Amino acid sequence: MKLLIIGAGPGGYETAVEAAKRGLEVTLISEGPLGGTCLNEGCIPTKTFCHYAELIEQNLKAGLDCKPSFAAVAERKQAVIEQLRGGIDMLLKNIQVVRGKAQFKDSKTVLCDGQEYTAEKIIIATGSVSASLPIPGADSCLTSKEILDLTEVPESLCVIGGGVIGLEFASIFRSFGSEVTVLEFCPNILPRFDVDLAKRLKQSLSKRGINIEVQAQVTAIDGNAVTYIKKDKEFSVQADKILMAVGRRPNTDGLNHEAAGIDYTRKGITVNDRFETSVPGIFAVGDVTGGIMLAHAATYQGLHALNYICGQQDSIRFDLIPAAVFTMPEVAMVGLTEEQCKEQGLQVRCLKSFYRANGKAVSMDETDGYCKLIVSENGVILGAHLMGAHASDLIHEIAAVMNINGTLEQLRYVIHAHPTLSEVLQAALNN
Repeated sequence: MKLLIIGAGPGGYETAVEAAKRGLEVTLISEGPLGGTCLNEGCIPTKTFCHYAELIEQNLKAGLDCKPSFAAVAERKQAVIEQLRGGIDMLLKNIQVVRGKAQFKDSKTVLCDGQEYTAEKIIIATGSVSASLPIPGADSCLTSKEILDLTEVPESLCVIGGGVIGLEFASIFRSFGSEVTVLEFCPNILPRFDVDLAKRLKQSLSKRGINIEVQAQVTAIDGNAVTYIKKDKEFSVQADKILMAVGRRPNTDGLNHEAAGIDYTRKGITVNDRFETSVPGIFAVGDVTGGIMLAHAATYQGLHALNYICGQQDSIRFDLIPAAVFTMPEVAMVGLTEEQCKEQGLQVRCLKSFYRANGKAVSMDETDGYCKLIVSENGVILGAHLMGAHASDLIHEIAAVMNINGTLEQLRYVIHAHPTLSEVLQAALNN
């Protein structure tokens, strides 16, 4: 069977590798560099900056006021990208990789640089691009791509958007010495996260000197000035650099998917629970569908689509996709928020514990954090919300339990090593 994949981000190249292992004849078309947004202008370079920002914070706690050269950090970031690109190149060595812009001719044919490519099955994994506000001066802002190319730390930075991307950059550049202001339109930062978690993170970031304004409607950008309205009053922020971080939109530009008869809305390409589009045999995974825009979501959506193509069943649960924000402190979640439980009329208990009571956290001087578990009446864990050191790692223990509909009692009797941060999970169970 021939499989054509458009896009070489995680949803594309990882699916291509797995499909080739299963004996499919795979062609992968990539307009940009291998790895997509995640590797080249998203997850990986951002986490490289996060690593050095964390070192700065650790030095400050140890009484050492020293910072690495930002230019050197930028060079290291690029070296990391190139190393991982090389790894992907090796993974794809037995797969036909075509460089160029893909465009549908019909439901079975895709054009790229004048060549026609046909396949029985096609997967669209073209990802997303940065979104922007329809306001005067928006074009002058940095996006999450351009800000990664800075080689000097701006004295001041205004971040428009208090979601995952905006807060990570706010946290990073504050550690490197920038005066940072975040403007968020919604009542809370991280609008899709648990409100309790979001409020606690706002307090922590504010203590680090990040000015966060919520319910702030940005109306215009003029040079270095950002104008916004809050409670019917107009305010202005001056900043050397301005980052537009109001989310991302599906990348269907130039795809000509209309020629294939593929249904789509402004939110993205429409798919069913198999990630198949309105055209049988054409699938779409990842950001281009407008759903959860996370690299690991795209990877497993691609795997799910491939399993269907190959006639295989799986038990992937797309209602349990962990999410992490690499601020300092980190936050992570999986499952339902307390607000979602209330909206669904579920009777739940919220169990909490705090890093300040955890021996490992105290020894690390990382006491700013907490754990919140949401449990149903019959003891099934419905959601987990963490803030603190290594929250992005700890969340997966709860995710694993939730994937098998694990209960409070089952997790309570799992022995955890002492002293470890993971004991904060057991501490919540015992409350």
